[in-house]
Amino acid sequence: MTAPGDKKLFLLDAYALIFRSYFAFAKNPRVTSTGMDTSAIFGFITTLLDLIQSEKPSHLAVVFDTDAPTQRHIDFTEYKAHRDETPEAIKIAVPYIKRILEAMHIPVLGVDGYEADDVIGTLAQKAEKEGYTVYMVTPDKDFGQLVTDNILIYRPGRMGNPNEVWGVKEVCEKFDIERVEQVIDMLGMMGDAVDNIPGIPGVGEKTAAKLLKEYGTLENVLENASSIKGKLGEKIAAAKEQALLSKRLATILTDAPIEFDEKRFQLDPPDLNAVEEVFKELEFRTLTRRFKELYGVKSADDMPGSNSPTSSSEPIQLNLFDQIDATASNPLGRKTIRDTDHLYTLISDIQGFKQLLKVLENHAEICIDTETTSLDVLDAQLIGIAISYRAHTGYYIQLPEKEDEIKNWLTLFEPLFGDTSKTWIAQNWKYDYAVLKKYGIHLPVKVFDTMLAHYVINPDARHNMDVLSENYLNYAPISIESLIGKKGAGQGNMKDVDIHLVAEYSAEDADITFQLAQVFKPMLTERGGEKVFYNVEVPLVPVLADMEMIGVKIDITNLKNQSKDIEEEIGQIENEITSLAGEKFNIASPKQLGEILFEKLKVGGSKPKKTKTGQYATGEDVLQSLAKEHPIVPLILEYRQLTKLKNTYIDTLPQMIHPKTGRIHTSFNQAVAATGRLSSNNPNLQNIPIRTERGRKIREAFIAEDGYKILSADYSQIELRIIAAISGDEAMIQAFRNGEDIHAATAAKVFGVPLEKVTKEMRSNAKTVNFGIIYGVSAFGLSQQSTLTRQEASAVIEAYFKTYPGIKAYMENQVKKARETGYVETILGRRRYLPDIESRNQVVRGQAERIAINAPIQGSAADIIKLAMIDIHRFLVEKAYKTRMLLQVHDELVFEIHQDELHLREEIKRRMENAWHFAVPLVADTGIGDNWLQAH
Repeated sequence: MTAPGDKKLFLLDAYALIFRSYFAFAKNPRVTSTGMDTSAIFGFITTLLDLIQSEKPSHLAVVFDTDAPTQRHIDFTEYKAHRDETPEAIKIAVPYIKRILEAMHIPVLGVDGYEADDVIGTLAQKAEKEGYTVYMVTPDKDFGQLVTDNILIYRPGRMGNPNEVWGVKEVCEKFDIERVEQVIDMLGMMGDAVDNIPGIPGVGEKTAAKLLKEYGTLENVLENASSIKGKLGEKIAAAKEQALLSKRLATILTDAPIEFDEKRFQLDPPDLNAVEEVFKELEFRTLTRRFKELYGVKSADDMPGSNSPTSSSEPIQLNLFDQIDATASNPLGRKTIRDTDHLYTLISDIQGFKQLLKVLENHAEICIDTETTSLDVLDAQLIGIAISYRAHTGYYIQLPEKEDEIKNWLTLFEPLFGDTSKTWIAQNWKYDYAVLKKYGIHLPVKVFDTMLAHYVINPDARHNMDVLSENYLNYAPISIESLIGKKGAGQGNMKDVDIHLVAEYSAEDADITFQLAQVFKPMLTERGGEKVFYNVEVPLVPVLADMEMIGVKIDITNLKNQSKDIEEEIGQIENEITSLAGEKFNIASPKQLGEILFEKLKVGGSKPKKTKTGQYATGEDVLQSLAKEHPIVPLILEYRQLTKLKNTYIDTLPQMIHPKTGRIHTSFNQAVAATGRLSSNNPNLQNIPIRTERGRKIREAFIAEDGYKILSADYSQIELRIIAAISGDEAMIQAFRNGEDIHAATAAKVFGVPLEKVTKEMRSNAKTVNFGIIYGVSAFGLSQQSTLTRQEASAVIEAYFKTYPGIKAYMENQVKKARETGYVETILGRRRYLPDIESRNQVVRGQAERIAINAPIQGSAADIIKLAMIDIHRFLVEKAYKTRMLLQVHDELVFEIHQDELHLREEIKRRMENAWHFAVPLVADTGIGDNWLQAH
C-alpha cells in the first residue's frame, strides 16, 4: 500500500477521536438490535479506514490515556476535575475498539503516569529523528506546540468538511503567533475550561496573541505585568503563579518512557477473520464490505497472512510498566529494583536499630527519609525512617506505634545529628525537618538537599525524585501507587501496607537520594552554585518549615461580615443589571449573558465575537472592550470581580483553617520559580489582591493572637536599587543616596523640568519607564502602558538612557556576557542558563536577552530577602523571643510580634536593610497593627 521509502507515521489520539465520534452522532446515535450504542466505535473505525485509504501510512499506532494519575494531577489536584462523567457508550466502546485494533495488528499504546499527548509527542520526536514524516491525528489544537517541518497535525474532516493538515505556517496563522512554541504560552494565559486549567482570568485568544506579539513569552508578560495598563495588568500580576502552573499543565512532555519501534509500528495486513467477528457482533455490515474492499479481498481466506477461520484473538492491552517489572532488561533502558543488585534491610527491634546507629558512626554522609501517613505535616504520623550510606544499600527502621515510644527511639539519633562532621542527605528536607521537629528532635545543621541542589543546578527543570532518578541514574523507582493506589479519595495509607513492601520502597528512596547527592555535588561546583546552595537555600529550609508550622490566625467573624457585605453589593448590582436588561437571567451563564448583550441589547454592533463553539464570547477582554458601549457592561465586570473575590478568598479562607491549630498554614515553594523567588499555595498569598479597596480589605482578616501585633516589613523599590547598584549608574545611585523620590527624580531628568515642576502624569510615566526598562519595554509597549504616544515614548526611552547611561551599559554588558558564557547570575552566583541567546529566531533571542537583563535583578532581590529571613529567624530563635515570622509575600515579611517585644521592630528593619551592602542603601518600611491591613 505504501511506496518504498515513503516513511509516514500516523499517531492517533484515541480518546480525542472516540469522544469526537460519539458526539458527532449525538442527535442520531447508531444503535444495534440489542440496544447497544455503537456510535463511538463506528465513528472511530470509519476515521481510521478513511485515513488508511487516503493517506496510505507506512506506520501507524493508536495511543490511549491510562487510568494512572499523571504529574499534572500531582501538581494540580483540580486538573480535569470538572469533566463530566464519561458516557456509558464510550466506556463500552473502548474494549471493542482495542479488539478491532488488535485484530488489525495496529499497536495499542499507553504509558502510566503520562497522557496520550505526552506519548504521541515523545514518539513523534523520536520518529522524526529516524527520518519519518509524523502526523499526529487529533482534533486537539494544543498539539500545535509540537509541530515542525516533519511533525504535523492531521485533523480528520467531519460534517462533509475535508481533512486538514497543519504545519508550522498553519499553526502560527490559527493562533496568530510567530512561532509554534508560543502555543503553550497562549494556553498558559487562556487556560482550558475542558481540562480545568485556570489560565489568567479574562484573557482570551486575541488578548493572549496581542501580549505575545509584544513580549514573546508568558514569562515575559508576567514580568511586565506592572507595566501593562489598567485592569489587565492587575489581573496578570494577580494570576502569575496560576498562569505558570497553567503553562506547565498545558506543556506536552516529550520524555515519556517509550521507544519508537519501527518494525512494530509498521502497518501490516490485518486478521480479517478476527475483524469480521467483532464487526458481526456490532452489526457493522457496511463497514465489513468496505473493509474487504479496502484490502482487495472477497473473503478472509484471500487475506495475506490471515489466520485460519477457527482462530480467535483475545484483546491485549500494552502495559509498559508491567513489562519493566517482568523483564531483566526492560525495554525503556532504565534499570529497576528487579534487575539491580541491592541490599535493603528491615529493622523492627531496638537492638537492630542500635546496631545500625553504631555502623553510622563510621560514615560521613548519611541519607535519611521519613515515612509517614500523610503529606500534611500537622496530620502526619511517623511510621518509619529509611537510611542509606552507600549506593544500593538501604535500611528501613520500623518505628513503634505509640508516640512516646517513637520519641524514645528518635532520641537515639541525636548524638549523630549533633556530630558536625557528618552531612545528612535528604530529598525535600523541609518535610522531613518538620516531621522530626514535631516529635521534639534536635535536628542536624549540615544537610544536603538533592531537590534544592538540582533547583540551583537547573532551575527550569523538574525536581521530583523519580524524574531525577530516571534522568541522572537511568533508574525507575517503585511507584507509590503500587503500594497505596491511585491518588484520590480511595487512596490507601502506608500504615496499612505490608511492612516488607514499605521497607523495600522506603529503602530504595533513601538509596536513590544518596546516589543523586553524589551526582549533584560536583555539578554544583561546576556551575558555581555552592554559595547560593549552602548559604541561602539550605539554611532557608528550617525558616520556611517553622513558618508553615506556625501558620497565621484568621478572623472568621470579619470574613463572615465581609461575605455578608459583599453579598449585599452583589445583590444590588444584580438588580441594576436585571433592570438594564429588562428581565431576570443567570449573569454567571455565558450563554444567557451573550443572548442579553448581543441579541437583545445589541451591544457592540451587528457582528459580536463568538467562541469556537459558536457561542457568544463574554470573556473579560471582550467585556472590557465594550465597557463604554452600554452601562450594563461595567456592572457585569464589577459583578464578576466581587463574586470571584467572595468565592476565592472571603468564603474559602475560613475553610482552610486547620482544626488542630485554628490557623491557616500555607506551603512555601522553594524550588518552583526559576528566578529564585518563593511562591506559596493553599492559599496562594501572592495572589491576594491589594489594588482594590475590597481586595485590600481581605488583609484585615489576617490577625494576631492575643498579646501580639502584626508587623509588616516591606523592602522599598528593591529591584530599582539593585539595578542602580550593579549597573554603577552614578545619577541613579546619587538619587537613592539623597533619599529622593526616584520616580519624580527620573521624571525631572527625562522631561527636563525642575523637580518641583514634575506633574503627577510625568511621575507616572517615569515610574512606568523605571520598572519597564529592565524588562526590555519598547516604545510601543511604553505607549500602551502610559499616556505617551509611540513617538513620545521613543523620545522618553532615549532621554532615559542619556540620563542613566550606566543602565544602558549594564543591559548591553549582560547580553554580551550571556552570549559569551551561556548564562547570567545574581549577586550570590545563582545562575540562569540561556540556551536561546544565540537563536536565529528574533523573538526567541529577544526573550533570552530580556531574561539576561532582568534575571540578575529579580534573582538578587530573591537572594537578599532570603538572607534577611535566615538572619532574622536565627536571631529570634537564638534569643528565644516570642516574636515569630509568619509570611513572605513578594518583598514583604509579616511577623507576629509580642506586645512586650515591640522594640524588635527596629531590629528587624535594621537586619533587613543590612542583609546585603550595596552602593545604594536598602530601605525597609515597617508598620504595626492588629491586622495585616493596618500594619501594611
